[in-house]
Amino acid sequence: MQKLWSHYGSGSKIRRIVIPLSKIYFASDFHLGVDARLSSSDRELLICQWLDEISIDAKQIWLIGDLFDFWFEYKSAIPKGFSKLFSRLVLLKEKGIDIRVFTGNHDLWMKDYFTKELGIPVYFDRIEIEINGKNFFIAHGDGLGPGDSGYKRMKKVFIHPFSKFLYRWLHPDLGIPLANFFSGRSRKAQIMEKKFLGRDEEWLIQYVERKSLTLNTDFYIFGHRHLPIDYTLKNRKSRYINLGDWLLHQSYAVLDGEDLKLCFYKNENGKIYS
Repeated sequence: MQKLWSHYGSGSKIRRIVIPLSKIYFASDFHLGVDARLSSSDRELLICQWLDEISIDAKQIWLIGDLFDFWFEYKSAIPKGFSKLFSRLVLLKEKGIDIRVFTGNHDLWMKDYFTKELGIPVYFDRIEIEINGKNFFIAHGDGLGPGDSGYKRMKKVFIHPFSKFLYRWLHPDLGIPLANFFSGRSRKAQIMEKKFLGRDEEWLIQYVERKSLTLNTDFYIFGHRHLPIDYTLKNRKSRYINLGDWLLHQSYAVLDGEDLKLCFYKNENGKIYS
């Protein structure tokens, strides 16, 4: 698919420029709904600016979980706000850009709002997919790898249909603030350690090293860790890419042809860990 852009040249003539939709973009951990380095509202505007800019050449946009600091779909209500993001996603869809969304540990209570209202598919678990001739393993990253057994047990409880049924009995004016409180505690624990811990301590690296023994995967794409990481596995072929976040880093990845790289949006001090 191609996109046509027009601008005025000399006189009144219009010159038409054809720009191919060719790049694949990945981002995660917007955590809209909570203030960080920027307020949630300012961060939403920044994300929309980024989406506008990449829409020039984006063929696909993958949003890999924790778009919101909390999200729960009641039968007839959703958390208020985020209208700027929603309107921008609809606009990009209308331009022919394919958008995919994953749930994360902060918005695992998504249901079908994105699919029915925005026409955007939602993935609730890890997937393996081929993109541009490259093999990808994509997941938010929560609950994977060794350790964190307490969270893994709790996640099974949270995602059980009966748990969702019970939570819907809480009025949104009570249920949403309550969830925001616990969501904030979880997020602070996740980003407390900002240092890259190395192969032997990073759980997701340990996870993908084991996976690479049986999978022919070029790129393992994750969020959740809140650090921009580009790490080459022991097989010297596969790369583990953590997308970082937009609370501190404003980081994302882009696949241009066969090359995938981590980038930063309006963050001159961004650092990639390896």
